[in-house]
Amino acid sequence: MKLAITGKGGVGKTTIAGTLARIYADRGDKVYAVDADPDANLASAIGIDPEAAAAIVPISEMSPLIRERTGAEPGAMTPVYKMNPRVDDLPESLSTEAHGVRLLRLGTVKKGGGGCVCPESALLKTLLSHLMLNEREVVIVDMEAGIEHLGRATARGVDAMLIVVEPGRRSIQTAEAITRLAADIGIINIFMVVNKVTEADADFCARIKEDYKVIGCLPLSEEVRQADLNAEAPYDAAPGFTALVAEVLAGIEQQLGK
Repeated sequence: MKLAITGKGGVGKTTIAGTLARIYADRGDKVYAVDADPDANLASAIGIDPEAAAAIVPISEMSPLIRERTGAEPGAMTPVYKMNPRVDDLPESLSTEAHGVRLLRLGTVKKGGGGCVCPESALLKTLLSHLMLNEREVVIVDMEAGIEHLGRATARGVDAMLIVVEPGRRSIQTAEAITRLAADIGIINIFMVVNKVTEADADFCARIKEDYKVIGCLPLSEEVRQADLNAEAPYDAAPGFTALVAEVLAGIEQQLGK
């Protein structure tokens, strides 16, 4: 299974992505969890020790590696670099493992006055494409609200995109923009999960099911809030929430015939 998880900031997509990765690992699958969000918090959602998480260097900041694989200086104004650098050895060597999950932190490509960003971008996109198309393991990608690291080649390997929303119009607007972008590059299976639902939001879930492929509605969880306060993974500290995420996963697998 190859899943891309996305949504507006603050809706809980990283919490869900980390929990999905742990659920698969608990089943005995080998799992790669890819943090492609500049606001990198997937390590804590998986349950990686905070000190170990703080020591992880984003791949986009590994200048010697980028120089070696692309043939270009990161940030340099050069039109010549390898569009498809070798990356097959990187998932194993650059990942941090915990609880049966191997985490890769892509980092973000800095734009602006720093010069050309193409070599960095080429390496990240090629790596993500390799994970989606060539690795036989489960891959869970925690995206930012956009789909910056995805391309048409990568999209061929994505089984589904899960858009996390919370009750509110702005969250839905972001989801609509993501849906258009995903469709443009060929992602066919796009599901939505509504998170942080209160009793007052019950009608919201019912309404959007008329227009979107909603795979689940998750209640606002005090367990998850406490887990965050205690720097614990929801999988370990919020069993009720984890059970509901497992139901969402079962719904996706049923839809896909997995």
